[in-house]
Amino acid sequence: MLRQVLHRGLRTCFSRLGHFIASHPVFFASAPVLISILLGASFSRYQVEESVEHLLAPQHSLAKIERNLVNSLFPVNRSKHRLYSDLQTPGRYGRVIVTSFQKANMLDQHHTDLILKLHAAVTKIQVPRPGFNYTFAHICILNNDKTCIVDDIVHVLEELKNARAMNRTNFAITYPITHLKDGRAVYNGHQLGGVTVHSKDRVKSAEAIQLTYYLQSINSLNDMVAERWESSFCDTVRLFQKYNSKVKMYPYTSSSLREDFQKTSRVSERYLVTSLILVVTMAILCCSMQDCVRSKPWLGLLGLVTISLATLTAAGIINLTGGKYNSTFLGVPFVMLGHGLYGTFEMLSSWRKTREDQHVKERTAAVYADSMLSFSLTTAMYLVTFGIGASPFTNIEAARIFCCNSCIAIFFNYLYVLSFYGSSLVFTGYIENNYQHSIFCRKVPKPEVLQEKPAWYRFLLTARFSEDTTEGEEANTYESHLLVCFLKRYYCDWITNTYVKPFVVLFYLIYISFALMGYLQVSEGSDLSNIVATATQTIEYTTAQQKYFSNYSPVIGFYIYESIEYWNTSVQEDVLEYTKGFVRISWFESYLNYLRKLNVSTGLTKKNFTDMLRNSFLKAPQFSHFQEDIIFSKKYNDEVDVVASRMFLVAKTMETNREELYDLLETLRRLSVTSKVKFIVFNPSFVYMDRYASSLGAPLHNSCISALFLLFFSAFLVADSLINVWITLTVVSVEFGVIGFMTLWKVELDCISVLCLIYGINYTIDNCAPLLSTFVLGKDFTRTKWVKNALEVHGVAILQSYLCYIVGLIPLAAVPSNLTCTLFRCLFLIAFVTFFHCFAILPVILTFLPPSKKKRKEKKNPENREEIECVEMVDIDSTRVVDQITTV
Repeated sequence: MLRQVLHRGLRTCFSRLGHFIASHPVFFASAPVLISILLGASFSRYQVEESVEHLLAPQHSLAKIERNLVNSLFPVNRSKHRLYSDLQTPGRYGRVIVTSFQKANMLDQHHTDLILKLHAAVTKIQVPRPGFNYTFAHICILNNDKTCIVDDIVHVLEELKNARAMNRTNFAITYPITHLKDGRAVYNGHQLGGVTVHSKDRVKSAEAIQLTYYLQSINSLNDMVAERWESSFCDTVRLFQKYNSKVKMYPYTSSSLREDFQKTSRVSERYLVTSLILVVTMAILCCSMQDCVRSKPWLGLLGLVTISLATLTAAGIINLTGGKYNSTFLGVPFVMLGHGLYGTFEMLSSWRKTREDQHVKERTAAVYADSMLSFSLTTAMYLVTFGIGASPFTNIEAARIFCCNSCIAIFFNYLYVLSFYGSSLVFTGYIENNYQHSIFCRKVPKPEVLQEKPAWYRFLLTARFSEDTTEGEEANTYESHLLVCFLKRYYCDWITNTYVKPFVVLFYLIYISFALMGYLQVSEGSDLSNIVATATQTIEYTTAQQKYFSNYSPVIGFYIYESIEYWNTSVQEDVLEYTKGFVRISWFESYLNYLRKLNVSTGLTKKNFTDMLRNSFLKAPQFSHFQEDIIFSKKYNDEVDVVASRMFLVAKTMETNREELYDLLETLRRLSVTSKVKFIVFNPSFVYMDRYASSLGAPLHNSCISALFLLFFSAFLVADSLINVWITLTVVSVEFGVIGFMTLWKVELDCISVLCLIYGINYTIDNCAPLLSTFVLGKDFTRTKWVKNALEVHGVAILQSYLCYIVGLIPLAAVPSNLTCTLFRCLFLIAFVTFFHCFAILPVILTFLPPSKKKRKEKKNPENREEIECVEMVDIDSTRVVDQITTV
């Protein structure tokens, strides 16, 4: 009873609001436009988010804590010879993969000379600045002898070239570790690709070679010069390939991912314009009909204007509050399109049900009372779900910013629909009441006048006048609308046909089967190339890297951050046991083996170990590079302790298998918690890998909270609690299907798809809630009758918004970007699956599932019942005479 009273009270409030807006249409039409112009003007000076890590890596990531500890123990200037190509250091770098179109051996004399020539050209790159030209030697990371650090593969190629010049055949390159003439063992697993080996790991051929150049970025000037050097580096590589067409080169820099991520916005511009034109055209067509008076093409256009004003206002607010633009914002207009268009079309559908002989203010009040309650509830659901995503509890910054922007846009869209679109409805209502043309606003002449005009003129000004219609035909004035006619006369009877229902149930079982098959194969989107434009150097480089350099996992740093008894045999064995199964590419591992031999031969004590560190070790040339992997601490009694140490590990895995890498990370982290030795593992890619675990929980978390809020709100505002049950089941069915088919369509679960799943909850409620509400609240008649009635009342609005939404999505599929491809596939599946439920699944299932309907009891009257109608007649003498006219 309380819910019915509250329901009627809210309808009364919205009715009065509609009457008030109809009384002041000019103010409510102009105010939103002025607000949008004032707030949206600031968007002309928007800023772009530069840091991809800030957007896509978790804000509270364990890998970030590990990175800070690693940088405090072993900063970049202590890395020296440990700058492996796959161990991306802080700062800037340039990287290039060199391969051949004919799969030639890149270690033969011709290609070796070519690569060394490229290396020389890169080191000669100049960045002009006022008064000075910077080269690689000025901004590179320096070695102990004040020379630039380059990849060890360059030294290998130089030694190979010298050996050929001297006709020496004893120089052999081994894989993945080779030995230089100075005695150093260097790792080349990520510098030689497509390797074919002889016995004893001797390299026979290599199809690709990767070179990396690390740059300093210690201050703003240095960082600016390094950024320009990276741009010149890419130009130099492309120019070099132009004159050496038989090789293929893939340049990549520290700025490539950021630039290619933002490139999606630039390549999407003309497609978005095409999408806007198509949506405007479809919206106008959906609101048009042959009757030139009752046609509402301007309302279709003004519905899109309402959405645009709300989006512009939200963008201005975000910009004024210090927010920065990023490519994920491309999804905001489509979120607005799905919600806003349905709200405007539902208002237009309610307008068609009002009586034409009523005043415009009364018709507007009836529209607000009929449609605004459900629109308010769905808007509240949007604000709840996206509000949760915009809260500080969201760990992914890109998702948080997107949800925040969506919340603001949806809130203003709700206000603008109430004010701007409502006042637009009032203006068109006056045009309709005055029998003016819906486009040209010209008075439509009477039928007898039109008969004298040409055929084209009569076609453009076709209209039905109220005096030309009988009382029974007045309610069917809008049935000439194509979609109304299609639903009422054809589709409703067809979908509820007894012979059609079994096929719909069969299709639903097939739908569930395929959805389950895809749901069991859900994978995490761990490749950052999924968010960039397709024809970019990031995609080309990543593809080449996975093709040629995926034999080994990324280089993992194994950092021991405590002082342990290195002279103890058990400690040495523990450390080596923890790294068992890895390729150990560090001098520290060699030194541990050296210590184990000393234990076996002479025995090793703390004093011997200290003397060795202080005397022989620090002076021994064979262990000179080992100082980069340890941190010494001298005590007051001249003892020396190793307070921290590290070694680098590489796992024999396939880098294309991201699940294997994630399992490796989790295994090492669990081991670091339970081990006797305190250590951490780190690689820069771990910062991004941490986000995928949180991405899996995000849609489930938001879905559960949304369902709880849905039940909470509707318990007080919905007249029947059974509506809650049906909406919840429908949302679960739609989300389950979208996730399953999304996986089958090769869409991984990443930040973009998670945001789409959150939006899918609201989109489903938007379209299904009015249908279910009308059906559940219906009394008397049969279930089939109320299914037809629900489709007739709300089906046109759903169909109109769906057509406009799909037309707007189609150009998005052609955008050359992985981000928009994911966006299109997810949004298309959400719209299609929801449409399938609204027009097929629910109309069939509701005909034989609760709630039950009571059949209307026929009154027992005689077969030939006569209706007596009293008509008051007045004679010439003004004498009142009441005559009884009897009709059968």
